[in-house]
Amino acid sequence: MRDNSMPFTMRRFVESRLRLFALLVALGTGAAGAAESTEADILTVYKHPLCFCCKKWIEHLNREGIGTRVVNSMDMSEVKGRWGLPRGMESCHTAIWHDQYVFEGHVPARYIRQYLEKPPEGSFGLTVPGMPAGSPGMYNGGDFEPYNIYLLLRGGDYRFFARVEEAESQ
Repeated sequence: MRDNSMPFTMRRFVESRLRLFALLVALGTGAAGAAESTEADILTVYKHPLCFCCKKWIEHLNREGIGTRVVNSMDMSEVKGRWGLPRGMESCHTAIWHDQYVFEGHVPARYIRQYLEKPPEGSFGLTVPGMPAGSPGMYNGGDFEPYNIYLLLRGGDYRFFARVEEAESQ
């Protein structure tokens, strides 16, 4: 039996919005970890909906007290292009802090905090290119592989920032 208390077009609109909301929840879009964090700590993480290492990296950030707001995107190249990430410095996900700084890839939480405390002049973020096996979200407790973090500079350049020689909390 049909509920006739609402016009048909309005009912279809409401039903479609409810289906969209259920889909977004199922894909993981929302504010993960935001309850424990202040707005200043929240990063907006753009990721492909089917990427699972991104989810593990987000869990690392949340455990370390950095909240996240997840935005699933089927076009990650558009997100990276908007920020002008240098070719070869990309990874699978891109995190944005207050539309001001970018953290590309599996950057450990402690380096994000260090960067935000005193951003180096002329920079706009940090990157861990690729998906190093030793990085948060990629490390599974076996042999650790050291990796580099790079400083992203305005104008399309980058330079060495830090070398990670031991595993972060997973």
